[in-house]
Amino acid sequence: MSSSYAPGVTWSQTPRGRRGANAPATLLSVVLILGGALGIAAGARSGAPWWWVGAVLIALGVLTPMSLKMANQWERAVVLRLGRLQGVKGPGLFFIIPFIDEATMWLDQRIQTTEFNAEQALSKDTVPVDVDAVVFWQIHDPERAALEITDYRSAISRVAQTSLREMVGSSLLSSLLSDRKLGDELLREEIGRKTADWGVTAISVEIRDIGVPDALQDAMSREAQAQREAAARIHLGQAELQVAQKFVEAAEIYAQSPAALQLRAMNIIYETTKERGATILMPSAMVDAMNPGGLLGLAQLAQGSAARPVPPRPPAAS
Repeated sequence: MSSSYAPGVTWSQTPRGRRGANAPATLLSVVLILGGALGIAAGARSGAPWWWVGAVLIALGVLTPMSLKMANQWERAVVLRLGRLQGVKGPGLFFIIPFIDEATMWLDQRIQTTEFNAEQALSKDTVPVDVDAVVFWQIHDPERAALEITDYRSAISRVAQTSLREMVGSSLLSSLLSDRKLGDELLREEIGRKTADWGVTAISVEIRDIGVPDALQDAMSREAQAQREAAARIHLGQAELQVAQKFVEAAEIYAQSPAALQLRAMNIIYETTKERGATILMPSAMVDAMNPGGLLGLAQLAQGSAARPVPPRPPAAS
């Protein structure tokens, strides 16, 4: 059995022609031939004309494998009578007329797969890509699959590969990489539309891998990195703008209430002096702008220094 291969396509040839004898036909043939031989031997011993019965049995035993066929549950046999379609037989046992009928093709109705790819296919933005995919298909009309096309497996492979190249050529690389589900659905519809006339249904198509050149991968990586860095800087600028707006609002409040500014400054000093051994350096202008006595008193309280009682002043001499 010969088979041809298309570049980038993996498939196997459909079993055609005569199949080997099945077990029921072989067993019945052996029984008939043995019975015929015994009948001829018995007729020869007794002298009775029983030899023709044995000859008939032997003839039936020889013709049985040619007439009794068996198709498995998932198989269908296309039977031609003198070159014309007699019917599609199976599953189970069925009879054909020897030398007149012929089971020319046995079709498998189970779901089958065909792998195909498109090498160096140019996308819509002229980027060469390598795409690997697989199509799941099933024969729904054995008569059409046998009569409408010479080799449906080879045709499915070529149609799938052609449809894949057409889809890649009409799509941008970004859409191919980001939305494979849409590509799978488009391929299934296109392949199914072309194979429906052959009695074949495209159940699903799955794109397994999309390969791009190494140089393009590096460029895409740098582009993605630049986009992320730009987004990070924009977010940082927005955060700075929000902080500045809050500072402006706080400055307006402090400008309206100087006491609030002093309380805030005192709170900052208190927070920084909670840790022991902290040294604070403050600009003199800032100290002058506040109440130094109150600030120093708060700092001493925060550091835990005990305040000594101030001795009363002696009465002034009259």
